[in-house]
Amino acid sequence: MLQLSNVRYQPETAAHDFAVAALADEAFGPGRFARAAERVREMVPHDRGLSFTATIGSAVVGSVRQTPIRVGERPVLLLGPLVVKPAHKGLGIGRTLMRMAADVAREAGESAIVLVGDRAYYMPLGYLPMPKDAVILPGPVDWRRVLVMPLAEGALDGLAGRILPR
Repeated sequence: MLQLSNVRYQPETAAHDFAVAALADEAFGPGRFARAAERVREMVPHDRGLSFTATIGSAVVGSVRQTPIRVGERPVLLLGPLVVKPAHKGLGIGRTLMRMAADVAREAGESAIVLVGDRAYYMPLGYLPMPKDAVILPGPVDWRRVLVMPLAEGALDGLAGRILPR
């Protein structure tokens, strides 16, 4: 039986790469490569210092990554993918990873985190909808799924434009 006390959270390292990729394959399948957010991640690597894994023993059961990007000329982070092994969903692992990601981003002086995801999941975690067409991603995206978390006062003022690598 899984006990949450057995889950260990730590910064992501290169040793986690294969397991995180396998988790993403299991959770999202090959269709994830066609998604607009994945295209952004192909342009620039994620920042390991702002990314975390959840493990039980030596098995990676969850991961969240953050990628330094800009929206127009404004530096922000792109969050994702957030992935939790299907057998471990609903236990709070994803929410804990999200909280850790926001905390470390804030501590690093980042102003905002952008993601493409489900409003019902992310809005209770502090994310807000972006106005329609405020952010232009490389590829089609349902604008209702583009969300942002401000990390500093005024972080959302004038936040608009094309998502590009920093």
